Amino acid sequence: MKEIKHFLRFSDLAREELESLFELTGKIKKKFKTFERRQTLQDRTLVMVFEKSSTRTRLSFELGMSQLGGSSVYLNTNDSQLGRGEPVADSARVISRMCDLIMIRTFEQEMIETFAHNSTVPVINGLTDQHHPCQVLADIFTFIEKNGSIQGATVTWIGDSNNMCNSWIDAANVLDFNLNISSPPGYEPKNINDSGNVKFFSTPEVAVRNADIVTTDVWASMGFEEEIKARKLAFQKWQVNKALMSQASKNTIFMHCLPAHRGEEVTSEVIDGDQSLVWDEAENRLHVQKALMETLLLEL
Repeated sequence: MKEIKHFLRFSDLAREELESLFELTGKIKKKFKTFERRQTLQDRTLVMVFEKSSTRTRLSFELGMSQLGGSSVYLNTNDSQLGRGEPVADSARVISRMCDLIMIRTFEQEMIETFAHNSTVPVINGLTDQHHPCQVLADIFTFIEKNGSIQGATVTWIGDSNNMCNSWIDAANVLDFNLNISSPPGYEPKNINDSGNVKFFSTPEVAVRNADIVTTDVWASMGFEEEIKARKLAFQKWQVNKALMSQASKNTIFMHCLPAHRGEEVTSEVIDGDQSLVWDEAENRLHVQKALMETLLLEL
């Protein structure tokens, strides 16, 4: 029996698997742009379980599965037995017997790990408080589209050490690029040392020097809204604005996973500027996730 492969954090796929996935993404996107049908997942079904609301995640997975010839079912935990106290393991056993793939967008990584452990089909992390691997897949593919391999490049993360930051740390270690992180005191990552591919900087101005990518996220991620007042004070010097981008190269790319709070973590001047690839990376969620679903079902 074929071993089930899940994608719960970025490092669940090896470097060679990721490189093949990015190559496949390019082929899938090219076919999509030239109106060529690609129905590799015909009659297959994706179940999407949402405990957190979403725009890009739902659109990209639902449309992606449809474009590959399959279908998708949307489940919100408020409208299912998961929201009424059914054990996660029991829900996993039932749902996975009725479909081919499951994507979950939830709070705790522990929930999705438990679900995957009891699932008979591949499970994809659409976002947890700890990891957001699908977004980083799209971000890296966007860089590859423009500049080729990311190996040896420098990515600078500015802001909170949240799920995106964690997935960038995983990616740097798997794909062998440099990751500079700069966060306000008290919000820095706890799981790194200044060694190897990942380095921490106390000031963002130093962190962005020689960066190929500067990327950030909202100051208060979903679930941390009650901290917004304190975070606005703490993060003021970590705004990505024209002055900060001027410390990097004119060829430096700006990225943001969206939604953005303009005037907080990034200014409109940057997100709408010539260095921004934000809209490309948003679109690429669709194509890279199609490649991921194909890979988990047909390749691995």
